[in-house]
Amino acid sequence: MNTRYLMVCCAAVVLVLVASTVIAQAPSPPPPPPPYGAPISLDMARRCMAGAEAEAKKNNWNVVITVLDSGGHAVLMQRMDGTQFGSIDVANDKAYSAIAFRRPTKVFEDILAQGSAALRLLRLTGATPIEGGLPIVHGGRVIGAVGVSGVTSQQDGQIAQACVSALQ
Repeated sequence: MNTRYLMVCCAAVVLVLVASTVIAQAPSPPPPPPPYGAPISLDMARRCMAGAEAEAKKNNWNVVITVLDSGGHAVLMQRMDGTQFGSIDVANDKAYSAIAFRRPTKVFEDILAQGSAALRLLRLTGATPIEGGLPIVHGGRVIGAVGVSGVTSQQDGQIAQACVSALQ
């Protein structure tokens, strides 16, 4: 009887240790996105656009760049020479997704890449799961978003980051 009791106690200790290790390794939830702020000004949108355009030209990438305000409304849109017109809607969708959900569209791309239950993301209205859309944060608040389309999604993301960086 004592041996059986000892084995049960040992098993319980092992389970507690394994459970505490698993809980300790569980990732903490991401911080909440920053709150919305006043809409991006035309001057700020122009500076953002100039940064994005410079990055695209430096790499000889023809793209569409769209800047939306914090309400999801267009402030600026630019289609570089030679860019397919289909990228106009894609750039706008990326920017809209970034402002509507206050996070980069790359987040949705990464979630979708997990497959399985993550595929339900495809039913999330307005979520574009393709890199190239970024919220524009100023003073700790989301004031707008940029969306880029025309090259690979990673290159679109690089141009969008140049837009955001131009304001810092």
